[in-house]
Amino acid sequence: MSEEVRQSTPPDDEMSEYWERIPGDEESLRGVEVYKGEFTDGCWYVALFAGEFFRADALGRELDQRLVNALLAVSGVTSVSRPNWEQWDVSGMASGEALCRAAANVVDELLERMRVAYYGGPRRDSD
Repeated sequence: MSEEVRQSTPPDDEMSEYWERIPGDEESLRGVEVYKGEFTDGCWYVALFAGEFFRADALGRELDQRLVNALLAVSGVTSVSRPNWEQWDVSGMASGEALCRAAANVVDELLERMRVAYYGGPRRDSD
């Protein structure tokens, strides 16, 4: 399911490193960005596009918990916090690629349940 995780040119001049998983479809549910730069104080920022839609509800809380656990399991990560609904801050000496892969895996694990909640039922290929 997971499309390629790749390092890309940062969309902002203040970003020094940028990784993404931008799928060909369902970007709003499956998109992941990981970046750091001048404004991040050495931390990585992990952004899940689905975080906008799944917040304080049960699925949003599960998404948050699973993502925190997955990010903490990445080699070099020392702490993870969530300053807003779509973003998690990650401290430590982790790889941006490893963080992006971990986040994409969590999204993919919850994708069917997110589809039901987002679309009001299972997504069909004709949608």
